[in-house]
Amino acid sequence: MSGDVVSGVLMRLACERHLRDLIDGPKRGLHWRTEQAERAQAFFPAVLSVTAGAKVGEPFNLPSYTSFVVGSLFGWMRADGRRRFRHAWLELGKGQIKSPLMAALGLYVMGWCGVARSEVYAIAKDRNQANVLFQDAAAMCQAPIPGRDGETLESLGEVLIRGNGQMSWMIEHPATRSVFRALAGDERVNGPRPSLVLGDEIHEWRTGGAIETWQAAIAKMPGDSLMLLGTNTPAADQLVGTEYSDVYQSVLRGEADDDAAFALIARTDPGDDPMNDESVWRKSLPCLGLTFPIENVRGEVQSAKGRMAKALATKRLYFGIPVGTAEYWIDLDAWEGAQGRVDMAQFAGRSCWLSLDLSRKNDLTALGIGCRDDEGRLVAAVRYWKPADGLAEAARTDRASYVEWSQGPDPFLNAVPGRTIDYSFVAVEAQRMCAEYDVEMMAIDPAFMSDFRAACDAIGFDTWIWSPDENYGSGLKLVIHGQGAQGMTSDKMLWMPRSLGVLEDMILNSEIVIDESPITKWCAGNAAIKADARGNRYLVKAQQRGRIDGLVVLAMLAGAAEAGLAGGASIFDDPTYWDEKTDVVLA
Repeated sequence: MSGDVVSGVLMRLACERHLRDLIDGPKRGLHWRTEQAERAQAFFPAVLSVTAGAKVGEPFNLPSYTSFVVGSLFGWMRADGRRRFRHAWLELGKGQIKSPLMAALGLYVMGWCGVARSEVYAIAKDRNQANVLFQDAAAMCQAPIPGRDGETLESLGEVLIRGNGQMSWMIEHPATRSVFRALAGDERVNGPRPSLVLGDEIHEWRTGGAIETWQAAIAKMPGDSLMLLGTNTPAADQLVGTEYSDVYQSVLRGEADDDAAFALIARTDPGDDPMNDESVWRKSLPCLGLTFPIENVRGEVQSAKGRMAKALATKRLYFGIPVGTAEYWIDLDAWEGAQGRVDMAQFAGRSCWLSLDLSRKNDLTALGIGCRDDEGRLVAAVRYWKPADGLAEAARTDRASYVEWSQGPDPFLNAVPGRTIDYSFVAVEAQRMCAEYDVEMMAIDPAFMSDFRAACDAIGFDTWIWSPDENYGSGLKLVIHGQGAQGMTSDKMLWMPRSLGVLEDMILNSEIVIDESPITKWCAGNAAIKADARGNRYLVKAQQRGRIDGLVVLAMLAGAAEAGLAGGASIFDDPTYWDEKTDVVLA
C-alpha cells in the first residue's frame, strides 16, 4: 500500500482487506498460514511452463496480481483447518493471463494440493468456451517441466489426457484418482463432488442458473471446495456478470460481510481517461508489459479513436469501464456519424422544437431542443439537471460520472441545489429558449407535467396543452408524447414507437446532427429496444441501473419535428405514414 504500484480503488480495497484481516481476522476464526500460501505459489514455476506468448517455454512464474490471488486462496484458513474461501471473483482487462492462471489452479487442486479423488470442472456458457480454459491446462501437462530435460507431466505418467488434441475432454491424475473436466455451463454430471469449479468469461453468460447449481454443489462439500469465477468487466446489459460484479464490489467496500468470498477487481477509476492517458492503464491491466505488450493496447486505443463501437468495446474490455451494451440498439457507426459539435446560438430566431422528460424529484431530467439547418437536417442538443446533494452516491449507483460532468465553466450537467429537482430551473430554461427561438411546440411526457406547468405559472410563463380538438392557446404549446400503449388512441398524437422510428431513420439516413455530450452517449449506451405483441417498439433500459433520459428526449424531439403539428394538416392525418415507421397497421 506504499503507492509504488499503480492500481485502482477496487484493487487497493482487496489489498487493504487482506492487511486488515491479518490483524482482525483471528477474532473471527481466520488465520493466515504463510507456509500454505508459499507452497501453492511454488508449484507454478516448479511444475508448469508457459505455453503461449513471448515467454513460452519459461517457468510459470506468478507475475503481478497472480501471486496475491494464489497466496490468498490457499494461505487463508479457518479455525477448523479448512480453507477460508469458498467462492472467488477475478475481473480484469484482456490479456492478463486470467484463463491460464485458472487452468493452472485447476491442475494444482487436481493433483498437488493433497486432496484425494478431487474433481475439477471448467465451465462456461458453452462447451467451446469451457474448452479454452481446459486446453490451457492440457497444454501445461504436455509442456516441459522446468529443469527436467524435456520431460512432461504426461510423459512421466503423472497425468493421463483423455482424447486427442482439441478433442481432449478429461485429464486424470492416477495417483490421487482425481479428474479435471470441461463442461458447458448447463451440462449435467451425475453426483458431482467438486473440489474446484472454474467459471470462465462470466460476462458472456445470459443466465445464472448453472452457476447457482454449481454453487449449491460446492456448499454440500464437507472439505475444501471453491468456485472461482473469472471475467472481463461486463457491459451494462450483461446482467449476470453485472450482478455478480456488484456483489463482490460490495464485499470489497465492506458493504457486505462475507468472509468466505474473495474478490480481485482491476478497473480504471471514475474520472480516469484511459483513451488519452496511458498512466492509468495498469489499473485494469496489472500484467501490462509482462504478459501483454503495451504496443498491443496502444494499437487498440488508436484504432478505437473516431469509432464509437470500437471505443466502447475497448473501454470495457481493456480498461474495465462498464459502458455500452453488448448489443447496441442501432448501428453504432451510424450513431457515431450523427454526433457533432452543435452551437445552438447560431439558430436564434429560427423555428425549433423542444422535448421534455421530467424525472422523479431526484433522478435525471432532460430537455431537448432541435432546429432545422440550411440542409434540412435536424440539429439537436440536450440539457440535463440532477440534484447536487447525493451526487457522488448517485454516480456510484448509476455507474455514471455525474460529479465530473457537473464541473467546469460549461458543465454538461446542471447540478441544482438540494436533494430534489426544483422544476423552476427547467421552466426558466424553457422560457429562455422560447425568447431566443421561435418554439413551435414542446413534446412532453405526461408524467409530472402538472408539476412542470405549476413551475411555469410560478415564474409567469404561460403554457397550454394541445389536443386534436384544441389547436390554439396562449404561451408554450405542450403536446403530450405517449410513452406507452395509450398513444394508439389517436393517429394525431405523439407516441414513442412512432418517434423512435423517426429517430432511427434520421440517424441511418444522416438527417440529424446530435450535439456530442458524454451524458447523451452514456444514455444511448444504457438503452435497448423492446417490442410488444403487436410489434410496437419502445426504448427501455438495458439494465436496472443507468439512465436513458437523453435518448428518450431525442426520440421525442425527432417525432415532434417530423410531425408538423404547428397548425394546419399533420402527417398524422396520413395513416400509411406511420405504418412504415412501426411496421404496425394502426386501427
